[in-house]
Amino acid sequence: MPERLTEMLMDTWTPLIILWITVLPSIYMAPMNQSQVLPSGSSTGLKRLNEEQRVLHRSKRGWVWNQMFVLEEFSGPEPILVGRLHTDLDPGSSKIKYILSGDGAGTIFVINDKTGDIHAMKRLDREEKAEYTLTAQAVDRDTNQPLEPPSEFIIKVQDINDNAPEFVEGPYHATVPEMSLVGTFVTKVTATDADDPVYGNSAKLVYSILEGQPYFSIEPHTAIIKTALPNMDREAKEEYFVVIQAKDMGGHMGGLSGTTTVTITLSDVNDNPPKFAQSLYHFSVMEDVALGEPIGRVKANDLDIGENAKSSYDIIEGDGMDIFEITTDAQTQDGIIRVRKPLDFETKKSYTLKVEAANIHIDPRFLSGGPFKDTATVKIVVEDADEPPVFSSPTYLLEVHENAALNSVLGQVTAHDPDVSSSPIRFSIDRHTDLERQFNINAEDGKITLATPLDRETSTWHNITIVATETRNHSQVSRVPVAIKVLDVNDNAPEFASEHEAFLCENGKPGQVIQIVSAVDKDDPKSGHYFLYSLLPEMVNNPNFTIKKNEGCRTADIFPLSSALSQR
Repeated sequence: MPERLTEMLMDTWTPLIILWITVLPSIYMAPMNQSQVLPSGSSTGLKRLNEEQRVLHRSKRGWVWNQMFVLEEFSGPEPILVGRLHTDLDPGSSKIKYILSGDGAGTIFVINDKTGDIHAMKRLDREEKAEYTLTAQAVDRDTNQPLEPPSEFIIKVQDINDNAPEFVEGPYHATVPEMSLVGTFVTKVTATDADDPVYGNSAKLVYSILEGQPYFSIEPHTAIIKTALPNMDREAKEEYFVVIQAKDMGGHMGGLSGTTTVTITLSDVNDNPPKFAQSLYHFSVMEDVALGEPIGRVKANDLDIGENAKSSYDIIEGDGMDIFEITTDAQTQDGIIRVRKPLDFETKKSYTLKVEAANIHIDPRFLSGGPFKDTATVKIVVEDADEPPVFSSPTYLLEVHENAALNSVLGQVTAHDPDVSSSPIRFSIDRHTDLERQFNINAEDGKITLATPLDRETSTWHNITIVATETRNHSQVSRVPVAIKVLDVNDNAPEFASEHEAFLCENGKPGQVIQIVSAVDKDDPKSGHYFLYSLLPEMVNNPNFTIKKNEGCRTADIFPLSSALSQR
């Protein structure tokens, strides 16, 4: 109620004050000389007279005037009287002529050269020009001779509240973290008022919120906006539209106002845990899936955004922890399940995993709200794939003597279809590995037989590839290498290492070695054979020469039996 009464008094007295300011200069602008008489008992008048006498004495002039005022934006049918110039040299006759020069003289301000009255001819705007500097002079009307030196004075434009506050920098945008405490700083706004900040309350601003309560508050004099409610949740409402008002005249009635808008956005904090869209996921995968291939995706949704919504995934339990792995898709924040090790439908047909999603960036302020993680169960079913035949051994080694009979069985390979619906297998030889077609294989039982004679001395090893093909699906093929070793038999006679031709002097001595002979055999062992050497049957009884095997060696010495041989 007292505030309302104050506003009513201000509305009543404001026009009177403005009128008083307007009329006052015309009453008191004329300088007083010493002959003027003051009202009895007027201490104020005496004080002003003493002051003006002191000024007159200091200036040593016959007349003086002070600063003049004119109210801005004042307009009417007649020019406005600003003030009156007067000199004590003026006896009241028309001998004195007043001249005005300077800012706006003759256009804005006009002087009555006889009376010294100055009138404003136009409506003035203080915000356009606040004061005018003019020069007044009193001259003799007949001779135009100066009666006084020129004197400079100022006409000030008196301010009225004709400008509303403006938010030059608006509209505003601000951000504040969600869940902030009451009183958290949001932003600061600023309004300007073109009226005179010194004179009166025309530019004294007070701020208030027109829209945006009860969420935000504003300090009336600093225009600082703060949060007014606790626990504002971005996930419930992210953006607020706030209207701010600035009112001059100290916020009282009759003041002018301006408004601006502030769009306040709540920024995200990590106050929400990830949550799986479902508690149980089902996936199926073919047993022949390639390692590293994704077989399914799980998703833990987070109401937060950006870094606060990022989660990492782990397999924390299950019978396939070493078979599967889970990674995070950086773009979608999905958990991608991949195969780490080969699957086998015939060995294990299903797996159960427990996966966990946990926030990467934790805000300690919200830990009391519970763990920022969630779990889900993943069931993976392995489906049977049409797999190629499987040989009983990754490689085969067979041995055969080089004198083996044609069509004799060298060995056997076996294979089976690992699928549940087993298919019969047919065997064949990859002829690129058996160009001479030395071997055959029974298509039904995989028995390998000899097709052409073997010669160990020509080739000791034969490497062929056996192909197993499913009869129901010819695209399902497997291969296995078969190494065939040819074993030696004694099928080669010894051979002399070289041709020998010996010479003996006629006087050679009995027992003298005249030639050493040696032999080789293509058959095993390669470390060497032990041979028996003898002369041909027709030479056994030769009385001149004999042959003797060197013990421990594969050679023999030939030497003469008699001491002297006739030259033949």
